[in-house]
Amino acid sequence: MLTRLALGLVWLLHFLPLAALAPLGAGLGRLVFRLWRERRQICLVNLERCFPELPERDRVRLAKRNFAALGRGVIERGILWWSPGRRIARVVRMVGREHWENARAPVIFLAPHFVGLDAGWTRLTMDTGAVTMYSRQKNRLVNEMLIRFRSRFHSVTLLSRQDGVLGAIRAMRRGVPFYYLPDQDYGRRNSVFVPFFGVPAATITGLPRVARMTRASVVPCVTRMLPGGAGYEARFYPAWEHFPTDDPVADARRMNAFIEERVREMPEQYNWVHKRFKTRPPGEAKFYE
Repeated sequence: MLTRLALGLVWLLHFLPLAALAPLGAGLGRLVFRLWRERRQICLVNLERCFPELPERDRVRLAKRNFAALGRGVIERGILWWSPGRRIARVVRMVGREHWENARAPVIFLAPHFVGLDAGWTRLTMDTGAVTMYSRQKNRLVNEMLIRFRSRFHSVTLLSRQDGVLGAIRAMRRGVPFYYLPDQDYGRRNSVFVPFFGVPAATITGLPRVARMTRASVVPCVTRMLPGGAGYEARFYPAWEHFPTDDPVADARRMNAFIEERVREMPEQYNWVHKRFKTRPPGEAKFYE
């Protein structure tokens, strides 16, 4: 019942202008920061590990801004789910799409876990079919809604992460671009430990592996949430040259270094509530309670 009420509220709010939704979402995020101790602590641990040079009070301020951005992402998702395409095209601006259009097909869009991730996906699928992977949700209704609304435009394929990457590879061999999110901790399997903000992080080697199997171009796509309810900017970067190499560890390092650069540009918008450092090298103590 609570899930249905929450979805109904997001549906009602999507009729409001974005400038009105932004402060509501930020307020929701600040409230969640106070109430959800578990995720607050995960966020603060991540920030302590990644920004040890910052005083504690500055890391707490950054965490509050992160939760405010996450709250905005939840409330503003109603626009992506229920608004007509013409409104979404105004809200989510695409920058550098020539990098995608000029790249050798098939294309892997490297899409790190920023709060604008869904906005970038929705805007992209207004113009092209695509395949992506998602984490199956425990709540059946939420899972059904995610599948339904992430498939609004064009012919898209949503694959459960539990089903593996083979379905994406088959789609790519038909020329379908792959919106790939490889920057979370998925355990030791197919992972190597490479630095992320100087901290050894279990990083899957799926990006170079899939790029090699499909001869795909890697075009990073990073979506930024703009301030003051100004919408979102989905930015495409030049296709990576000399990738993949014969060294999957070096390739994973390159990916993490790129993501770290983007995080430093907008640290409040990265998904710090994820246990990015959950898997530790043998003999190293756990970071989280």
